[in-house]
Amino acid sequence: MASKKPKVLITGASGLIGGLTWKNLGHKYDFSGLNRRSVPEIPNTEADISNFDSILPAFKGIDMVVHMANYTNEAHSWDKHLKMGIIGTRNVYEAARLNGVTRVVLGSTGDTMTGHEMEYPYGELAAGEYDKVKEPWAMLTHSDPIRPKSIYGASKVFCEALGHWYSDRYGMSVICIRLGGVLKGNRPTLRRQYPGWLDQQDCINMIDKCLSAPVSVKYDIFNAISNNKYRWRDISHAKKILGWEPRGCAEDYDLDDRGGWHQVLDEDQKLGREA
Repeated sequence: MASKKPKVLITGASGLIGGLTWKNLGHKYDFSGLNRRSVPEIPNTEADISNFDSILPAFKGIDMVVHMANYTNEAHSWDKHLKMGIIGTRNVYEAARLNGVTRVVLGSTGDTMTGHEMEYPYGELAAGEYDKVKEPWAMLTHSDPIRPKSIYGASKVFCEALGHWYSDRYGMSVICIRLGGVLKGNRPTLRRQYPGWLDQQDCINMIDKCLSAPVSVKYDIFNAISNNKYRWRDISHAKKILGWEPRGCAEDYDLDDRGGWHQVLDEDQKLGREA
């Protein structure tokens, strides 16, 4: 007799990463969704995560949660990220706790660290000014000081910290993925995306590794970036703890858009966020 698949709720199941998750891992997990738009392919609850009472029923009978719902535009809007990022994530943790959920996988972001691009050599790498960088450059790990470059990134720092508190206080496993740039076309379109690009399949594999991680992983943070030549965030921790092996490489895709640091700042304003 086949073993019962774990019941996994995806917040933001109608988004890019949420959709990639249920479309590619349905053979291993029994997915349902919590989102503001209908996802007819899986059971789903249409609700806003900032409304605690409306989302609570979606957590009944759930084993694990993949929390990807967030406001991803207007990276410097305090009101938007307070509502969806901070209050919404607190609601997800609390609903999970009340329903005995054993693990929450938090979709965090590399923007918790991209403020380091204001200094050498990370700004030069982001700008594509590779001739100005002496190799090897120092890789930053998940335990290096956080340095968000936006309100969006700062709100994710709070979400990581709140997850640590829920793990310590209530024994719930919380695993934070500092996602790189997952793009709809699954290829970099700008030079500044080269260091932090995350291939879609690498992203799916990371989420799977977090969901299936040993129960001993109570709280941790993992950088999720593909095998990019100009990557500056270290991924060895995810390899060691989870056995994650990314296969994608941003430099497999040619671009002709080299620009300076001011171009990087302009592009960040347009994109809203890195990941």
